[in-house]
Amino acid sequence: MAPLIAIFSVLFGLAFGSFLNVCISRLPRHTSIVSPGSRCPACGTSISPRDNLPLLSWFLLGGRARCCNWKIPVRYPLIELATALLFVLCYLTFGLTLTTAGMALFCFLLLGLAAMDAEFLLLPDAFTLPGIILGILYTGIVDGVRAAAWSFVYALLAALLILLVRGGYWLVRRREGMGLGDAKLLAMIAAWLGPEQALLVFFLGIVSGAVFGLLAAAMMHICRSAYPDQVPIRHRALPFGSFLCAAALYAIFAGAQTLKWYLHFFH
Repeated sequence: MAPLIAIFSVLFGLAFGSFLNVCISRLPRHTSIVSPGSRCPACGTSISPRDNLPLLSWFLLGGRARCCNWKIPVRYPLIELATALLFVLCYLTFGLTLTTAGMALFCFLLLGLAAMDAEFLLLPDAFTLPGIILGILYTGIVDGVRAAAWSFVYALLAALLILLVRGGYWLVRRREGMGLGDAKLLAMIAAWLGPEQALLVFFLGIVSGAVFGLLAAAMMHICRSAYPDQVPIRHRALPFGSFLCAAALYAIFAGAQTLKWYLHFFH
């Protein structure tokens, strides 16, 4: 029975991953995710069902659109594969429970936001605001009304934390360092995971973003002679939301163990 459920988890993940690609492509451009149906982004031709099979069609087509030979970004199969892996990992971690369904939905939201911030430097309200509400509702269903009320409070405090950091950065540098989307994202994470894991996510997001920035700066310094006109890394915006989402995905499966490991040093 367990292998069969795992297979269905993968299939559901592939289907949801295909829909997530639609959201990633359309929401930052403020276009409908419902109408029109699947079309080639390059020439607008409708995509036939045989060319719209999650993961499989990309390989069968050799990564190019049948209609105009447009090179399909590798993001499409990667998102579908990642969604499938996250769905089955939720099942393997939490079993056939309500927690699995909730965490799979949370993974769906996080993966979509990570991709949209990385590609467009946007964290659409269409994902973050419903995500906050769903996190509060999920907490209420699992742990009761009192827990849902606290989940709402944690979401507000998490947003306030980002706003304070954002305000402090502006006072020092006189320019924005974090967007309002980051505040809504951390609020969503706090609503789903609670305050301790939200702080862990915030810390891991800062560390991973800093490491990425340092590595990118080092690579640009090395390549400066070959590309003298490149924009310095300090003038480029980093998708902090993507790092928060990656940290939150880590926290779903290993956050409790990480906090336990850290806290044992103080016992």
